[in-house]
Amino acid sequence: MSKTASNAALLIQFYRDMLLIRRFEERAGQLYGMGLIGGFCHLYIGQEAVVVGMQAAIEPGDQVITAYRDHGHMLAAGMEPDGVMAELTGRSGGYSRGKGGSMHMFSREKNFYGGHGIVGAQVPLGTGLAFANRYRGNDRVCLTYFGDGAANQGQVYESFNMAAVWKLPVVYVIENNQYAMGTAIQRSTSETHLHKRGVSFNIPGEEVDGMDVEAVFAAGRKAVEHCRRGEGPYILEMKTYRYRGHSMSDPAKYRSKEEVQEMREKHDPIEGLRARMLAAGAIDEAGLKAIDKEIKDVVAQSAEFAQMSPEPDPKELWTDVYA
Repeated sequence: MSKTASNAALLIQFYRDMLLIRRFEERAGQLYGMGLIGGFCHLYIGQEAVVVGMQAAIEPGDQVITAYRDHGHMLAAGMEPDGVMAELTGRSGGYSRGKGGSMHMFSREKNFYGGHGIVGAQVPLGTGLAFANRYRGNDRVCLTYFGDGAANQGQVYESFNMAAVWKLPVVYVIENNQYAMGTAIQRSTSETHLHKRGVSFNIPGEEVDGMDVEAVFAAGRKAVEHCRRGEGPYILEMKTYRYRGHSMSDPAKYRSKEEVQEMREKHDPIEGLRARMLAAGAIDEAGLKAIDKEIKDVVAQSAEFAQMSPEPDPKELWTDVYA
């Protein structure tokens, strides 16, 4: 299929992928409330356009690494909803056999190198994946995601410097949802235009409407092609927004309900694409309802699979450890 944003089939795929993430995360939130998911759980609701647009811009063999708000990245990378939900609930059918949970799932098959719980830790790791590509002489590119809070970590700038010196094929995707945990970016960051953070390293960057999947896809293709040509790293600052709190334990009282409601009503990535597709005749209401039902069934199946999957055998405590 041609990767042009005017392609109706591609737009429908964008819609399906974003809706899957939205419904999956809503169900995960419900299971957390029921006590079936323990520990930390960071939902991606509102930010779906970022990972769906970027995933469409890369090729098989390219790598993805991200932070702890990672369920959407897993699904966009092609990991099965059943395995992701089973891992969230700590079951043996999960991608890390129930031992990784929300923040620590991996899929070598899908070139997904994790969720990482330490703020900013994935940035040097993603840079290392890009170094491996350069060392091997292949044309693979690594997408390295991190948030506006992580953008202030020192290891990020060490990574920028190394990536620029060695012209590594890495796209740094800053998911700027405007609140690092509970602190507005204006209160914590001297330069709030995060795409400019690479200027002193001669890394080009641009700001993108992260609530518009077509804009993300276009910017993603440009950045990925830049890296694949051997021209070094690229920074994309995705201006996005999360509707829920930082994690399930966060009541998000640091922002008004009116602010969240305005984003939902005027900038929602799924509803925006839905309206554009209908207006362009790319799909009709019946087609949208069929997709909605399909996604609902997939997510219901994932929740059922997770709850039916057994818990890990106690012997698993002794596997996958160094000593």
